[in-house]
Amino acid sequence: MKSVPDAPKMVRKSDGRLEPFQLAKIARSVSKAMADVMGHPSRAKAAAAADRVATVIAETFEGRIPSTADVRDAVEETLMQLHMPEVAKAYVLYPTLKRPNGKHKTYFGIADDLKLGVNAIKVLERRYLKKDENGRIIETPSQMFRRVAGAVAQGEQRYGAPTDVIAKAAEEFYRAMAAGEFLPNSPTLMNAGNPRGQLAACFVLPIRDELESIFDTLKATALIHQSGGGTGFNFSAIRPDGDLVRSTGGVASGPLSFMQLFDATTEVIKQGGRRRGANMGMLDVTHPDVERFIALKGDGLTLKNFNISVAATDRFLRAVATGGTVELVNPRTGKKTGSRKARELFREICEQAWATGDPGLVFIDEINRTNPTRHAGRIEATNPCGEQPLHPYESCTLGSINLAKLVGTNGFDWEKLARLTRLGVRFLDDVIDINTYPLPRVAEVTKEHRRIGLGVMGFAEALVALGIPYASPRALAFADKLMKAVWTEGHKTSQALGRLRGDFPSFKGSRWQKMGRRHMRNATVTTIAPTGTISIIAGCSSGIEPLFAIAFVRNVMEGTRLLEVNAQFERIARGRGFYSQDILFHAAQTGNVARAKGVPAPVKKLFQTALEIPPAWHVKMQAAFQKWSDNAVSKTINLPEKATIEDVRKAYLLAWKMKCKGITVYRYGTKQEQVLSVGSLPRGADEAATAQLTVDPEYAGGCPTPNCNY
Repeated sequence: MKSVPDAPKMVRKSDGRLEPFQLAKIARSVSKAMADVMGHPSRAKAAAAADRVATVIAETFEGRIPSTADVRDAVEETLMQLHMPEVAKAYVLYPTLKRPNGKHKTYFGIADDLKLGVNAIKVLERRYLKKDENGRIIETPSQMFRRVAGAVAQGEQRYGAPTDVIAKAAEEFYRAMAAGEFLPNSPTLMNAGNPRGQLAACFVLPIRDELESIFDTLKATALIHQSGGGTGFNFSAIRPDGDLVRSTGGVASGPLSFMQLFDATTEVIKQGGRRRGANMGMLDVTHPDVERFIALKGDGLTLKNFNISVAATDRFLRAVATGGTVELVNPRTGKKTGSRKARELFREICEQAWATGDPGLVFIDEINRTNPTRHAGRIEATNPCGEQPLHPYESCTLGSINLAKLVGTNGFDWEKLARLTRLGVRFLDDVIDINTYPLPRVAEVTKEHRRIGLGVMGFAEALVALGIPYASPRALAFADKLMKAVWTEGHKTSQALGRLRGDFPSFKGSRWQKMGRRHMRNATVTTIAPTGTISIIAGCSSGIEPLFAIAFVRNVMEGTRLLEVNAQFERIARGRGFYSQDILFHAAQTGNVARAKGVPAPVKKLFQTALEIPPAWHVKMQAAFQKWSDNAVSKTINLPEKATIEDVRKAYLLAWKMKCKGITVYRYGTKQEQVLSVGSLPRGADEAATAQLTVDPEYAGGCPTPNCNY
C-alpha cells in the first residue's frame, strides 16, 4: 500500500467527531469483504483499492474533510469500477452486519448458520424466526427448520410409525429445507412447533345472504389472518344494492359494501401480524352489481387488501365471441333483472384491468369441470392469488420444489426431482394431520378432501442454466415434461399413502375413483403458487415467473440498499468476456440488457425479463403448467407500461381457450403501491441522482404489488 500525498488527514464521523484518515483501516475492511465473498483474503487487491479510494477522496475534496459516509461511497464506487459488485455489497453492509469469530456471519443479530445471505435473513427476522415474549429472536435459521421438521414428522406417529422412522422423516424434511430444495408455505414455517400451530396458507369461506352468516365469516377471517392465512370469498349470494330487505322494510346495501367491511377488518388485523392479510373477492358475471364491482378498485385506494376477480362462465365468454348478451340475475329471487351485451361488459373488464390490474378473471366452469371432488358440491372461490380453488370452509397447505437446485453439469436431475416430489407429498400430508385449525368446520372439510398443493419455484433460473429462453417452444416443452413428472410421481406417492394410511374420505364418487384408481390419499396434489418470501429464503425466483430484472437495488432495511446482480448473468458475462461496469449500471437502471452494448444477442434472448416477454408467451407458459396442476396456477401476465387494452383482451381470451383456470394481468405503473419501481438513487455527494430499479425487501418477482406477492 502506497502513500497518497494529497490524501485527507482527518475524517468526520457521524456524530461530528474527527478521527485520523487511515488507509490501513480501509484496506482491512475491504479485505474482510473480499474474504466473505471469495472465501480468502486478498491483501494486495485490498491495498490497491484503498490506494485508489485515497486518490478519489483527495481529488474530490481537495483538502476538505470528508465524512465517513463519503469514504464509504468512495470505497463502494471503487470496488464497482474494479468489477467487484459482490465485494462492494459486503463492504457496504459491514458496519451493520456483525461478524463474530466463529464460522458463521451474523446479520441483524442473527447467526446465518446455513449461509442463506442477508436478504433471506432479513425476511426470516421479520416474519419467521421464533421470538420470546419481549420480541427478541431466540432461534437461528437452522433451528427454525429443525423446529418445523420435527413438528411435521410427528404426523407419521398417527399411523403407527416407530420412533426411528419418525426421526428419519424429520431428518429428511430438515435437510431438504435447510438446503433450500423444498420449502412449505409461510404459516408452516411460522407456526409449526409453536403454540398457535395453524399451518395452512389458503382458505375459502362462504358468504351467504344473511347478516349473521356474514359476521360469523368475518370473525373467522380475522382468526385466519391472525395466524398467517389468506382468505377467498364469492360475494355473489348477497342481494344487489337497492334490493328489498323484508325484515326491516329497507333496502340492501349490496355485496360491495360488505367487501369494504372485510377489507377494513383485514387492515386492522395486519397491524399486529407477521404477515399482511390478503383476500380474494369474487363476483359472478351475472350479478346485477357486476359493473360496479368491475370498477371498484379504479381509484387505487379502495380494497387495498383484496385482489378481485370476475367469475366468468363459458356461456359469457362464448357470448363475447359471438356478440351475444349476458343476463343479470338477482340471487335472492333468481329472477332476471336485465341484460348486457357481453362484449361491452368484457370491454369494461379489460379497460379496468389495463388501468389498475383489477379485476382478474376466474374461469369458474373450468374449475368445476376439472374438480376431482365435484360430487361434494360446487367450488365458488379461490385463495387470494388464485392458485387454490376450494370448497366452502376448506383449507390447503402448499409447498414448492426449488428447480434452481436441480441443474448441474450433467443437466437436469430428474431423479432428484422425483425424490423431492415424494418428500413434498409426504410432508404436506403430515401437515394436514398436525395442523391446528381455526374452526371445527374447516378441520372437517379439509380432512374430508385432504387437498395439498405441491409446486415449483426457481423455474427461471433452471431455464437459464439449461440455456433455454423463457419465450420459446423449448421452454414450453420443458415445462410440460417437468410438471408431468411432478404430477406423475406426486400421484404415485399419494396412491401409496392411500394404501398405507387410508384414502381421503370423499374418495368414493371422486374423479379418481371413476378413473379406476383403488386408492388416493389426497384429492389434489399439484399447484403452482407464487411462493413470494419463501423464494427469497431459497435464493431463487418466484414460482414459474420469468426473471423480473437482471440487476436492481433492494431496500434491505432503513438506510441500507443492496445492488443485486443476477448471478447467472454475471457468470456468463465474465466467462464470455463481455462483463463491464457500463452493462451493470445499464441493467440496474432498466432492469434488462435488451439495449446494452456488448451483450451478444443469444444472451439477451436468454435473459429476457418479464416485461420484455410478449403476453401470449406468458399465457402459454401458464397453460403448460396448468395441464398438470390439479388445482390452479398463480402467474402474473406482466405487461409493459405501453401495453394496450387490446393486449389485455387477447390475453384473457387466450387464457380461456387454453384452459387456464384464471388469469391476472398487471401493466407496470398502474398501482400506487408497487413493490417494484424505478426511483432515484444518489451515486455520490457531488453527482446527480441516477435512476435505479428498486424493490422492497420481500419482493421475489412476479406481480409487483403487495397482494400479488402474498
